[in-house]
Amino acid sequence: MIIIIELIVFSVVVLVTVALEREVTRVLAQRRRLGQQAFAGRPTSSPLLQTLSVENPFFRWVQSQSSLSDTAERAKLRRELALAGFDYPSAPVVYTIIRFLLAIGLPVAYLVANSLFGHPDSGLKMILFPLIACAAGLLLPRYVVGTLAGWRRDQTEREFPDALDLMVVCIEAGLSLDASFIRVGQEVKESHQRIAEEFGRVSEELRAGRNRAEALRDMADRTDVVGIRSFVSLVIQTESLGASITQALRTYSVEMRETRYLKAEERAMRIPVLMSVPVVTCMLPVIVGSLMLPAIIDVVRTLLPALAGHPVR
Repeated sequence: MIIIIELIVFSVVVLVTVALEREVTRVLAQRRRLGQQAFAGRPTSSPLLQTLSVENPFFRWVQSQSSLSDTAERAKLRRELALAGFDYPSAPVVYTIIRFLLAIGLPVAYLVANSLFGHPDSGLKMILFPLIACAAGLLLPRYVVGTLAGWRRDQTEREFPDALDLMVVCIEAGLSLDASFIRVGQEVKESHQRIAEEFGRVSEELRAGRNRAEALRDMADRTDVVGIRSFVSLVIQTESLGASITQALRTYSVEMRETRYLKAEERAMRIPVLMSVPVVTCMLPVIVGSLMLPAIIDVVRTLLPALAGHPVR
């Protein structure tokens, strides 16, 4: 009887799990299709007319009571967070709250752990270590944001030449510049996610009716990559002068490949210089010691006893 009840329960759990999995798959597939086709209304991934105001009452209070009340400071912080990948409206407020909690929480955690698991500090240590923990809590979020921004910038800079080559191929095949953004974004979505996201956002803005120059300038500001800024300037100037976009992009693609080759050659030429540091500090003393050891042994066995007046054995 118990085995039958267990089989019934197991069967019910399996059926419910399979039904939930199918429902979740259906909903995700539906949202994916809507995200690909939502160009007449609001885009689901990155809306064109994204509001920059904070809706949460608590976040608004934090914004009014902190340095974020200054518009210039808030815009600067929002740009730094956007470069790190945090481009939603409440990102500056969340960043400020995290810094405040770390600046207060780390010293409190240190004092609690010190009183519970060790001997309580006194004197200078009681003041110095909590101050260090507070400074670490203030500086750690900024370091993380800067590291993420640098990583995303380097990744985009590495991915852009490949995407540019594909764009040249698409344009030479007869696609327009707007269609090439869509096609290249779809083709490099798996291997070059960062540049695919940027091209996808540009294509959504263009389909929504935004000016191409403004959309491209915003992409250059979001990525903060020198190659993309040059590409945007090239496209805008080529359109304004009425020149051939195909020839301009082909020439720029060749220059990008040469620049990439020169950067790789520069990194390769830095290897001997970088290798000299461990060679001098680690290997050279061992080699000198190995060469000098026989002479030192002879001096200890022969010269020192002779100088001391003892007969040499």
